[in-house]
Amino acid sequence: MKAPITISDNAAERIKHLMEQRAEPAQGIRVGVKKGGCSGLAYTIEYADNIAKFDEVVEDKGVKVIIDPKATMYLIGTEMDFVEEKMKSGFVFKNPNEKGRCGCGESFTV
Repeated sequence: MKAPITISDNAAERIKHLMEQRAEPAQGIRVGVKKGGCSGLAYTIEYADNIAKFDEVVEDKGVKVIIDPKATMYLIGTEMDFVEEKMKSGFVFKNPNEKGRCGCGESFTV
C-alpha cells in the first residue's frame, strides 16, 4: 500500500535534527489537521510520544512520521518538505487536495 504522504530529503534532515535536540525520546513527528485559520483547516506538527491504534505510520529516509487518522483523508498524495528562507523557515506541505490557501499560507481548504 502506498504511503499517504512522502517526505522530502530536507524534511527528513530537519526531523532527524529535531529528534536529536529533544530531551526525551519520541516515536517520531505527528502530523495532523485542525480546524482554524482563515481558510478553514491548518496543519499541525508535534512530537509523537506514542503511536495510537489507528495512526498511520510512514517510515522513510530514516525518520518516522505518524499521521493522525482524522487527517489521513486530507493528506493523501501530499509531500512534506522543509524550507529555509531569509525571513522564515518551516515545514511546507505540497498537497494536491488543496482547493485554496490563505494569503499567509497557514491554512487551506479542500
